[in-house]
Amino acid sequence: MNLDNVIAERARKTVYRDGQNTIKLFEENYPTSNVLNEALNQARVEENTDINIPNLVEVCKVENRWALVSEYVEGTPLDKLIAEYPEKEDEYLNLFVDTQLNILSKNVPMLNRLKEKYKRKINEEQSIDYNTKYELLQRLEGYSTHSKVCHGDYNPSNVIVKEDGSVAILDWAHVTKGNASADIANTYLLFIIDGKKDLAEKYISLISEKSKISRANIQRWIPIVAAVRLTYGNPNEEELLRNFINVVDFG
Repeated sequence: MNLDNVIAERARKTVYRDGQNTIKLFEENYPTSNVLNEALNQARVEENTDINIPNLVEVCKVENRWALVSEYVEGTPLDKLIAEYPEKEDEYLNLFVDTQLNILSKNVPMLNRLKEKYKRKINEEQSIDYNTKYELLQRLEGYSTHSKVCHGDYNPSNVIVKEDGSVAILDWAHVTKGNASADIANTYLLFIIDGKKDLAEKYISLISEKSKISRANIQRWIPIVAAVRLTYGNPNEEELLRNFINVVDFG
């Protein structure tokens, strides 16, 4: 494997291009179960939907580090296009929203349930006080249980626009089946974390209009997805996430 061409760096992993493949190389001692679960999730989406995603090629080890090898997708990440062509922001945002709604229209029965994952994550987070945790879990329990494919990390950097205008969706590590409002709330929060509040507001208004899901229903999920994201342990996000979690009125 050629590990000379780094194309992305993430917490605890680095992504390389090797010819027609990408290699996602995890840090040493990264949990085996997480690697295999990501591979399984990607395979399930690939086999059970017509969503354009990179084909999984291999799961292997490189010098005691786990690696996922997938097909390399030629194209430009949507976040880069938005930055380079601000006059096309509305056009790109429509493409972004339509693509997410297409994902949410799919059903993959074997995926893990979003609500169960969220319950486990919130219960495990020791830094959330008891009363807030109880309130979050009670509200989560009361929300409708759906079976829509929820990407879990849907943001413009994971949408690759090909030369012919079609798109491919990357990074299926966090995919679950569940309530569309939760996945939309998560994407809204990712825009905020990235410092793009204006784009976040345009996004939530547009997807609410197109999906017929009320903005209020989406916003009710924001403290919950913020609590789940807190468990990822990124210190740069902690203060912002706590501001969302500690809202008195959860909707």
